[in-house]
Amino acid sequence: MEDFAYTVLFITTANAEEAQRIASTLLNQKKAACVNIVPKVSSLFWWQDKLDSAQESLLIVKTKTSLLNEIVTLVREIHSYDVPEIIALPIVGGNQDYLDWIGKEVK
Repeated sequence: MEDFAYTVLFITTANAEEAQRIASTLLNQKKAACVNIVPKVSSLFWWQDKLDSAQESLLIVKTKTSLLNEIVTLVREIHSYDVPEIIALPIVGGNQDYLDWIGKEVK
């Protein structure tokens, strides 16, 4: 994925407070340029061989691909889940001014 300079991460959290804490941490440490918080997401999933569900919050994080491993480590340390969802998707294009802004805002 290093071929792409920028990445969008999806991170689900147990609630809005945890979402805010993780978002603030990523922004304060300059690991993300922007984090959107979607406060109410209905999730259905398999967990421990059973179909389960949860009301979660979703973070949409815009960052540099080069920071992916650091972000995964950081989020795993502060997240309440045993196996937090942290999924990275490459940004393959878009408004170049916005992409340049991401690059300027993260370390």
